[in-house]
Amino acid sequence: MNNLSPGERASLERIDAGAMLARVERWAAINSGTRNLAGCAAMAAELADAFAALPGSVELIEPAAVESVAADGRVAQVAHGRHLRVSVRPEAPLRLLLTGHMDTVYPADHPFQALHWREPGILNGPGVADMKGGLSLMLEALLAIEAGGTRLGYDVIVNSDEETGSFSSAALLADAAAGKVAALTYEPALPDGTLAGARGGTGNFSIVVHGRAAHAGRNPEDGRNAIVAAGALAVRLHAERSPRLAVNPARIDGGGPNNVVPDLAVLRVNFRPADPAEIARARAAIDAAVAAVQTDHDVAIAVHGSFNRPPKPIDGNAARLFELVRGAGADLGQPIAWRDTGGVCDGNNIAACGVPVVDTMGARGGAIHSADEFLIVDSLAERAALSVVTMLRLAEGALA
Repeated sequence: MNNLSPGERASLERIDAGAMLARVERWAAINSGTRNLAGCAAMAAELADAFAALPGSVELIEPAAVESVAADGRVAQVAHGRHLRVSVRPEAPLRLLLTGHMDTVYPADHPFQALHWREPGILNGPGVADMKGGLSLMLEALLAIEAGGTRLGYDVIVNSDEETGSFSSAALLADAAAGKVAALTYEPALPDGTLAGARGGTGNFSIVVHGRAAHAGRNPEDGRNAIVAAGALAVRLHAERSPRLAVNPARIDGGGPNNVVPDLAVLRVNFRPADPAEIARARAAIDAAVAAVQTDHDVAIAVHGSFNRPPKPIDGNAARLFELVRGAGADLGQPIAWRDTGGVCDGNNIAACGVPVVDTMGARGGAIHSADEFLIVDSLAERAALSVVTMLRLAEGALA
Protein backbone atom coordinates (compact mmCIF):
# COMPACT_ATOMS: atom_id res chain seq x y z
CA MET A 1 0.00 0.00 0.00
CA ASN A 2 3.05 2.24 -0.25
CA ASN A 3 1.90 3.61 -3.61
CA LEU A 4 -1.14 5.32 -2.14
CA SER A 5 -1.01 9.12 -2.07
CA PRO A 6 -1.57 11.09 1.15
CA GLY A 7 -4.94 12.23 -0.18
CA GLU A 8 -5.98 8.66 -0.92
CA ARG A 9 -4.93 7.54 2.54
CA ALA A 10 -6.87 10.37 4.15
CA SER A 11 -10.05 9.47 2.26
CA LEU A 12 -9.66 5.78 3.07
CA GLU A 13 -9.56 6.59 6.78
CA ARG A 14 -13.09 8.01 6.46
CA ILE A 15 -14.60 4.62 5.48
CA ASP A 16 -16.98 3.34 8.16
CA ALA A 17 -17.53 -0.42 7.84
CA GLY A 18 -20.14 -0.47 10.60
CA ALA A 19 -22.24 2.20 8.94
CA MET A 20 -22.17 0.30 5.67
CA LEU A 21 -23.36 -2.95 7.26
CA ALA A 22 -26.11 -1.15 9.19
CA ARG A 23 -27.42 0.34 5.94
CA VAL A 24 -27.37 -3.05 4.23
CA GLU A 25 -29.33 -4.64 7.05
CA ARG A 26 -31.89 -1.83 7.06
CA TRP A 27 -32.27 -1.70 3.28
CA ALA A 28 -32.39 -5.47 2.77
CA ALA A 29 -35.27 -5.64 5.26
CA ILE A 30 -37.35 -3.58 2.80
CA ASN A 31 -38.88 -5.73 0.09
CA SER A 32 -38.26 -3.82 -3.13
CA GLY A 33 -39.12 -6.40 -5.74
CA THR A 34 -39.46 -4.64 -9.09
CA ARG A 35 -43.26 -4.89 -9.15
CA ASN A 36 -43.69 -4.04 -5.46
CA LEU A 37 -44.39 -0.35 -5.96
CA ALA A 38 -44.89 0.37 -2.26
CA GLY A 39 -41.63 -1.34 -1.39
CA CYS A 40 -39.75 0.46 -4.15
CA ALA A 41 -41.19 3.75 -2.94
CA ALA A 42 -40.01 3.02 0.60
CA MET A 43 -36.57 2.09 -0.69
CA ALA A 44 -36.38 5.20 -2.87
CA ALA A 45 -37.21 7.37 0.15
CA GLU A 46 -34.47 5.66 2.19
CA LEU A 47 -31.94 6.22 -0.59
CA ALA A 48 -32.95 9.84 -1.12
CA ASP A 49 -32.41 10.52 2.58
CA ALA A 50 -29.07 8.72 2.64
CA PHE A 51 -27.65 10.29 -0.52
CA ALA A 52 -28.75 13.74 0.66
CA ALA A 53 -25.57 13.68 2.74
CA LEU A 54 -23.69 14.42 -0.50
CA PRO A 55 -23.27 18.06 -1.61
CA GLY A 56 -25.59 17.92 -4.60
CA SER A 57 -29.17 17.77 -5.79
CA VAL A 58 -31.30 14.70 -5.09
CA GLU A 59 -34.34 13.93 -7.25
CA LEU A 60 -36.82 11.11 -7.60
CA ILE A 61 -37.55 10.77 -11.33
CA GLU A 62 -40.82 9.45 -12.69
CA PRO A 63 -40.42 6.24 -14.74
CA ALA A 64 -40.92 6.27 -18.49
CA ALA A 65 -43.96 4.43 -19.86
CA VAL A 66 -43.40 0.71 -20.50
CA GLU A 67 -45.65 -1.72 -22.33
CA SER A 68 -46.03 -5.43 -21.63
CA VAL A 69 -47.87 -8.25 -23.40
CA ALA A 70 -50.22 -10.20 -21.15
CA ALA A 71 -50.97 -13.91 -21.48
CA ASP A 72 -54.16 -13.06 -23.39
CA GLY A 73 -52.18 -11.06 -25.98
CA ARG A 74 -53.32 -7.66 -24.80
CA VAL A 75 -50.74 -4.89 -24.56
CA ALA A 76 -50.89 -2.76 -21.43
CA GLN A 77 -48.67 -0.35 -19.55
CA VAL A 78 -46.68 -1.66 -16.59
CA ALA A 79 -46.08 0.60 -13.60
CA HIS A 80 -42.61 1.04 -12.10
CA GLY A 81 -41.21 2.92 -9.15
CA ARG A 82 -39.40 6.24 -9.32
CA HIS A 83 -35.67 6.36 -9.98
CA LEU A 84 -33.10 8.25 -7.91
CA ARG A 85 -30.82 10.83 -9.53
CA VAL A 86 -28.10 12.64 -7.59
CA SER A 87 -26.03 15.32 -9.31
CA VAL A 88 -22.89 16.73 -7.70
CA ARG A 89 -20.89 19.59 -9.25
CA PRO A 90 -22.46 19.46 -12.72
CA GLU A 91 -20.15 22.29 -13.78
CA ALA A 92 -16.98 20.25 -13.14
CA PRO A 93 -14.83 19.66 -16.24
CA LEU A 94 -14.39 15.96 -15.40
CA ARG A 95 -17.45 13.98 -14.37
CA LEU A 96 -18.23 10.35 -13.60
CA LEU A 97 -21.40 8.27 -13.63
CA LEU A 98 -22.16 5.83 -10.82
CA THR A 99 -25.14 3.52 -11.14
CA GLY A 100 -27.02 0.90 -9.19
CA HIS A 101 -30.52 -0.47 -8.75
CA MET A 102 -32.87 -0.53 -5.80
CA ASP A 103 -35.07 -3.37 -7.06
CA THR A 104 -34.59 -7.06 -6.37
CA VAL A 105 -35.95 -10.23 -7.98
CA TYR A 106 -37.88 -11.18 -4.83
CA PRO A 107 -41.55 -10.03 -4.87
CA ALA A 108 -43.51 -9.23 -1.74
CA ASP A 109 -45.01 -12.74 -1.64
CA HIS A 110 -41.69 -14.55 -2.05
CA PRO A 111 -40.75 -16.68 0.98
CA PHE A 112 -37.22 -15.22 1.04
CA GLN A 113 -37.66 -12.06 3.11
CA ALA A 114 -35.48 -12.30 6.22
CA LEU A 115 -31.80 -11.81 7.01
CA HIS A 116 -29.69 -14.31 8.88
CA TRP A 117 -26.03 -14.95 9.51
CA ARG A 118 -25.01 -18.05 7.65
CA GLU A 119 -21.73 -17.98 9.53
CA PRO A 120 -19.62 -15.17 11.01
CA GLY A 121 -19.00 -12.60 8.29
CA ILE A 122 -21.44 -14.15 5.78
CA LEU A 123 -24.86 -12.48 5.66
CA ASN A 124 -27.72 -14.22 3.86
CA GLY A 125 -30.69 -12.13 2.77
CA PRO A 126 -32.67 -10.76 -0.17
CA GLY A 127 -30.59 -8.27 -2.12
CA VAL A 128 -27.67 -8.18 0.31
CA ALA A 129 -25.24 -8.64 -2.59
CA ASP A 130 -27.45 -7.70 -5.53
CA MET A 131 -27.29 -4.92 -4.79
CA LYS A 132 -28.05 -3.26 -1.50
CA GLY A 133 -24.51 -4.02 -0.42
CA GLY A 134 -23.29 -2.30 -3.57
CA LEU A 135 -25.46 0.76 -2.94
CA SER A 136 -24.19 1.07 0.62
CA LEU A 137 -20.53 0.89 -0.33
CA MET A 138 -21.05 3.25 -3.29
CA LEU A 139 -22.44 5.86 -0.89
CA GLU A 140 -19.64 5.25 1.60
CA ALA A 141 -16.99 5.73 -1.10
CA LEU A 142 -18.59 9.01 -2.18
CA LEU A 143 -18.76 10.25 1.42
CA ALA A 144 -15.10 9.36 1.81
CA ILE A 145 -13.92 11.29 -1.24
CA GLU A 146 -16.09 14.25 -0.28
CA ALA A 147 -14.48 14.29 3.17
CA GLY A 148 -11.14 14.60 1.41
CA GLY A 149 -12.23 17.73 -0.43
CA THR A 150 -12.55 16.37 -3.97
CA ARG A 151 -13.72 18.63 -6.79
CA LEU A 152 -14.80 15.69 -8.92
CA GLY A 153 -18.21 15.97 -10.56
CA TYR A 154 -20.52 13.00 -10.78
CA ASP A 155 -24.05 11.78 -11.25
CA VAL A 156 -25.59 8.84 -9.42
CA ILE A 157 -28.50 6.91 -10.94
CA VAL A 158 -30.27 4.24 -8.90
CA ASN A 159 -33.12 2.77 -10.92
CA SER A 160 -36.10 0.71 -9.83
CA ASP A 161 -36.36 -1.67 -12.78
CA GLU A 162 -32.91 -3.07 -13.57
CA GLU A 163 -33.90 -6.63 -12.77
CA THR A 164 -36.57 -6.56 -15.50
CA GLY A 165 -34.48 -4.82 -18.17
CA SER A 166 -34.38 -1.11 -17.24
CA PHE A 167 -37.06 -0.29 -19.78
CA SER A 168 -38.46 2.62 -17.74
CA SER A 169 -34.99 4.00 -16.95
CA ALA A 170 -33.05 3.44 -20.19
CA ALA A 171 -33.46 7.03 -21.37
CA LEU A 172 -32.47 8.34 -17.93
CA LEU A 173 -29.28 6.24 -17.99
CA ALA A 174 -28.40 7.39 -21.50
CA ASP A 175 -28.93 11.04 -20.55
CA ALA A 176 -26.79 10.67 -17.43
CA ALA A 177 -23.99 8.93 -19.39
CA ALA A 178 -23.59 11.85 -21.81
CA GLY A 179 -20.25 13.58 -21.39
CA LYS A 180 -18.93 11.29 -18.65
CA VAL A 181 -15.28 10.23 -18.71
CA ALA A 182 -16.09 6.85 -17.15
CA ALA A 183 -18.77 4.94 -15.26
CA LEU A 184 -18.83 2.59 -12.29
CA THR A 185 -21.77 0.26 -11.71
CA TYR A 186 -22.23 -1.59 -8.44
CA GLU A 187 -23.35 -5.07 -9.43
CA PRO A 188 -21.76 -7.67 -7.13
CA ALA A 189 -18.37 -9.13 -7.91
CA LEU A 190 -17.81 -12.87 -7.66
CA PRO A 191 -16.92 -14.23 -4.21
CA ASP A 192 -13.20 -14.02 -5.03
CA GLY A 193 -13.53 -10.44 -6.28
CA THR A 194 -13.41 -11.24 -9.99
CA LEU A 195 -15.07 -8.57 -12.14
CA ALA A 196 -17.23 -9.02 -15.23
CA GLY A 197 -15.43 -8.11 -18.44
CA ALA A 198 -17.13 -8.30 -21.82
CA ARG A 199 -20.83 -9.07 -21.77
CA GLY A 200 -23.16 -10.36 -24.44
CA GLY A 201 -26.41 -8.57 -25.15
CA THR A 202 -29.99 -9.63 -24.66
CA GLY A 203 -33.35 -9.24 -26.33
CA ASN A 204 -36.74 -10.32 -25.07
CA PHE A 205 -39.73 -10.80 -27.34
CA SER A 206 -43.41 -11.61 -26.91
CA ILE A 207 -44.81 -12.84 -30.20
CA VAL A 208 -48.61 -12.91 -30.41
CA VAL A 209 -50.16 -15.47 -32.76
CA HIS A 210 -53.81 -15.04 -33.79
CA GLY A 211 -55.41 -18.12 -35.31
CA ARG A 212 -59.07 -19.11 -35.72
CA ALA A 213 -61.22 -21.04 -33.26
CA ALA A 214 -63.22 -24.09 -34.35
CA HIS A 215 -64.69 -27.26 -32.89
CA ALA A 216 -61.89 -29.78 -32.44
CA GLY A 217 -64.10 -32.71 -33.55
CA ARG A 218 -66.84 -31.33 -35.80
CA ASN A 219 -64.89 -28.94 -38.05
CA PRO A 220 -61.20 -28.73 -37.04
CA GLU A 221 -60.23 -27.99 -40.64
CA ASP A 222 -61.93 -24.59 -40.30
CA GLY A 223 -59.66 -23.66 -37.39
CA ARG A 224 -56.16 -22.24 -37.42
CA ASN A 225 -54.30 -23.60 -34.41
CA ALA A 226 -52.37 -20.78 -32.79
CA ILE A 227 -50.55 -23.14 -30.40
CA VAL A 228 -49.24 -25.24 -33.28
CA ALA A 229 -48.18 -22.11 -35.16
CA ALA A 230 -46.41 -20.74 -32.08
CA GLY A 231 -44.66 -24.08 -31.65
CA ALA A 232 -43.51 -24.02 -35.27
CA LEU A 233 -42.23 -20.48 -34.75
CA ALA A 234 -40.35 -21.57 -31.62
CA VAL A 235 -38.69 -24.44 -33.50
CA ARG A 236 -37.65 -22.17 -36.38
CA LEU A 237 -36.15 -19.58 -34.05
CA HIS A 238 -34.40 -22.18 -31.91
CA ALA A 239 -32.71 -23.50 -35.06
CA GLU A 240 -30.95 -20.12 -35.44
CA ARG A 241 -28.86 -20.61 -32.29
CA SER A 242 -25.09 -20.66 -32.63
CA PRO A 243 -22.04 -20.26 -30.39
CA ARG A 244 -22.50 -16.48 -30.73
CA LEU A 245 -26.30 -16.35 -30.51
CA ALA A 246 -28.26 -18.18 -27.82
CA VAL A 247 -31.97 -18.53 -28.57
CA ASN A 248 -34.31 -19.65 -25.80
CA PRO A 249 -38.03 -20.07 -26.56
CA ALA A 250 -39.08 -19.94 -22.92
CA ARG A 251 -42.87 -20.11 -22.78
CA ILE A 252 -46.08 -20.36 -24.77
CA ASP A 253 -49.23 -18.87 -23.24
CA GLY A 254 -52.64 -19.61 -24.72
CA GLY A 255 -54.98 -22.43 -25.53
CA GLY A 256 -58.11 -23.57 -23.75
CA PRO A 257 -60.52 -26.51 -23.64
CA ASN A 258 -59.44 -29.69 -25.40
CA ASN A 259 -62.43 -29.54 -27.73
CA VAL A 260 -61.58 -26.08 -29.14
CA VAL A 261 -58.93 -25.29 -31.74
CA PRO A 262 -57.01 -22.52 -29.96
CA ASP A 263 -57.11 -19.13 -31.65
CA LEU A 264 -54.45 -17.36 -29.55
CA ALA A 265 -50.92 -18.04 -28.36
CA VAL A 266 -48.12 -15.86 -27.04
CA LEU A 267 -44.56 -17.10 -27.53
CA ARG A 268 -41.87 -15.67 -25.21
CA VAL A 269 -38.31 -15.82 -26.57
CA ASN A 270 -34.97 -14.62 -25.21
CA PHE A 271 -31.96 -13.98 -27.45
CA ARG A 272 -28.35 -13.56 -26.24
CA PRO A 273 -26.23 -12.05 -29.05
CA ALA A 274 -22.47 -11.82 -28.67
CA ASP A 275 -22.07 -8.80 -30.92
CA PRO A 276 -24.09 -6.33 -33.05
CA ALA A 277 -23.83 -8.55 -36.13
CA GLU A 278 -25.70 -11.28 -34.25
CA ILE A 279 -28.45 -8.81 -33.35
CA ALA A 280 -28.90 -8.09 -37.05
CA ARG A 281 -28.95 -11.82 -37.80
CA ALA A 282 -31.49 -12.46 -35.05
CA ARG A 283 -33.77 -9.69 -36.29
CA ALA A 284 -33.62 -11.11 -39.81
CA ALA A 285 -34.36 -14.58 -38.44
CA ILE A 286 -37.41 -13.31 -36.56
CA ASP A 287 -38.75 -11.61 -39.68
CA ALA A 288 -38.16 -14.68 -41.84
CA ALA A 289 -39.68 -17.10 -39.32
CA VAL A 290 -42.77 -14.94 -38.83
CA ALA A 291 -43.33 -14.62 -42.57
CA ALA A 292 -42.98 -18.37 -43.10
CA VAL A 293 -45.25 -19.38 -40.22
CA GLN A 294 -47.92 -16.86 -41.22
CA THR A 295 -47.97 -18.38 -44.70
CA ASP A 296 -47.72 -22.04 -43.68
CA HIS A 297 -50.33 -21.85 -40.90
CA ASP A 298 -52.60 -19.07 -42.18
CA VAL A 299 -52.31 -17.05 -38.95
CA ALA A 300 -51.60 -13.43 -38.06
CA ILE A 301 -48.53 -12.67 -35.97
CA ALA A 302 -47.50 -9.50 -34.11
CA VAL A 303 -43.98 -9.14 -32.67
CA HIS A 304 -43.40 -7.11 -29.50
CA GLY A 305 -40.05 -6.56 -27.83
CA SER A 306 -36.51 -5.40 -28.54
CA PHE A 307 -32.83 -5.96 -27.96
CA ASN A 308 -32.80 -3.80 -24.85
CA ARG A 309 -29.23 -4.56 -23.73
CA PRO A 310 -26.57 -4.24 -26.46
CA PRO A 311 -23.42 -6.37 -26.20
CA LYS A 312 -20.64 -4.81 -24.14
CA PRO A 313 -17.19 -5.43 -25.65
CA ILE A 314 -13.93 -4.48 -23.99
CA ASP A 315 -12.59 -1.78 -26.31
CA GLY A 316 -9.46 0.28 -25.77
CA ASN A 317 -11.03 2.77 -23.36
CA ALA A 318 -12.71 0.04 -21.34
CA ALA A 319 -9.42 -1.86 -21.13
CA ARG A 320 -7.67 1.25 -19.81
CA LEU A 321 -10.36 1.68 -17.15
CA PHE A 322 -10.01 -1.95 -16.11
CA GLU A 323 -6.25 -1.48 -15.81
CA LEU A 324 -6.80 1.60 -13.64
CA VAL A 325 -9.08 -0.42 -11.34
CA ARG A 326 -6.61 -3.27 -11.27
CA GLY A 327 -3.81 -0.87 -10.36
CA ALA A 328 -5.91 0.62 -7.57
CA GLY A 329 -6.62 -2.87 -6.28
CA ALA A 330 -2.95 -3.80 -6.37
CA ASP A 331 -2.05 -0.75 -4.29
CA LEU A 332 -4.70 -1.79 -1.76
CA GLY A 333 -3.55 -5.40 -1.64
CA GLN A 334 -6.60 -6.59 -3.59
CA PRO A 335 -5.80 -8.77 -6.62
CA ILE A 336 -8.27 -7.82 -9.36
CA ALA A 337 -9.09 -10.06 -12.31
CA TRP A 338 -11.99 -10.18 -14.71
CA ARG A 339 -13.66 -12.59 -17.05
CA ASP A 340 -16.29 -12.41 -19.75
CA THR A 341 -19.88 -13.31 -18.91
CA GLY A 342 -23.18 -14.01 -20.61
CA GLY A 343 -25.06 -11.99 -18.01
CA VAL A 344 -26.29 -8.47 -18.70
CA CYS A 345 -26.84 -5.31 -16.67
CA ASP A 346 -26.96 -1.53 -17.01
CA GLY A 347 -23.27 -1.63 -17.89
CA ASN A 348 -24.36 -2.84 -21.34
CA ASN A 349 -26.47 0.27 -21.87
CA ILE A 350 -23.78 2.62 -20.56
CA ALA A 351 -21.09 1.11 -22.79
CA ALA A 352 -23.42 1.53 -25.77
CA CYS A 353 -23.31 5.30 -25.07
CA GLY A 354 -19.54 5.24 -25.65
CA VAL A 355 -18.61 5.51 -21.96
CA PRO A 356 -16.08 3.02 -20.51
CA VAL A 357 -17.60 1.18 -17.57
CA VAL A 358 -16.64 -1.33 -14.92
CA ASP A 359 -19.97 -2.76 -13.84
CA THR A 360 -19.09 -5.09 -10.95
CA MET A 361 -17.70 -2.61 -8.43
CA GLY A 362 -20.09 -3.86 -5.76
CA ALA A 363 -19.60 -6.20 -2.83
CA ARG A 364 -18.26 -9.71 -3.04
CA GLY A 365 -21.04 -12.25 -2.71
CA GLY A 366 -22.84 -15.02 -4.51
CA ALA A 367 -25.91 -17.19 -5.14
CA ILE A 368 -27.74 -14.08 -6.33
CA HIS A 369 -31.31 -14.49 -7.57
CA SER A 370 -31.80 -17.36 -5.12
CA ALA A 371 -32.72 -17.80 -1.48
CA ASP A 372 -29.06 -18.64 -0.83
CA GLU A 373 -27.87 -15.13 -1.78
CA PHE A 374 -25.03 -14.03 0.47
CA LEU A 375 -22.78 -11.06 1.18
CA ILE A 376 -19.17 -11.33 2.34
CA VAL A 377 -19.32 -8.53 4.90
CA ASP A 378 -15.59 -7.74 4.94
CA SER A 379 -15.85 -6.90 1.25
CA LEU A 380 -17.91 -3.78 2.02
CA ALA A 381 -14.84 -1.94 3.31
CA GLU A 382 -12.55 -3.56 0.72
CA ARG A 383 -14.66 -2.55 -2.23
CA ALA A 384 -15.45 0.91 -0.88
CA ALA A 385 -11.68 1.45 -0.70
CA LEU A 386 -11.32 0.23 -4.28
CA SER A 387 -13.92 2.78 -5.42
CA VAL A 388 -12.28 5.58 -3.45
CA VAL A 389 -8.85 5.09 -5.00
CA THR A 390 -10.31 4.51 -8.46
CA MET A 391 -12.39 7.70 -8.35
CA LEU A 392 -9.59 9.82 -6.96
CA ARG A 393 -7.29 8.65 -9.75
CA LEU A 394 -9.94 9.30 -12.34
CA ALA A 395 -10.30 12.80 -10.87
CA GLU A 396 -6.60 13.32 -11.49
CA GLY A 397 -7.07 12.55 -15.19
CA ALA A 398 -5.80 8.96 -15.17
CA LEU A 399 -7.79 8.19 -18.34
CA ALA A 400 -6.88 11.44 -20.12
